[in-house]
Amino acid sequence: MAISFDKALGVHQYTLGVRAQRAEVLSSNIANADTPHYKARDVNFASAMQTAQSKQHGLRTSVTNEKHFDLAALSQQNVQYRVPDQPDTGDGNTVDVQHEQSAFMQNALEYQMSLGFLDSKFSGLRKAIRGD
Repeated sequence: MAISFDKALGVHQYTLGVRAQRAEVLSSNIANADTPHYKARDVNFASAMQTAQSKQHGLRTSVTNEKHFDLAALSQQNVQYRVPDQPDTGDGNTVDVQHEQSAFMQNALEYQMSLGFLDSKFSGLRKAIRGD
């Protein structure tokens, strides 16, 4: 009997990719905190999860082997500009470093939580295969 990893792993396989993408966007915001006219961005988590789960991505990569990952799920289509919380400081930059650091730490904790959930899912699959 074949194992369906989509059913076995649930949404956790998708949350990990979306959280990794969000970490990249947030770290880019922090790195560009002093760049004039840089606009802070963030990932729309709900939209990114829906895109990842639907597997109906706008972009398709050419796959030369069926075991290759589809990188279209990690596209930039779910990255949006954030509405600034504070007035413009004169240089056109909308990055609030404290907000970005807080969001990055929260995202890191949620990423670790998703890893923990995946670990428990794989542990359960190993037990089922071994018959423990």
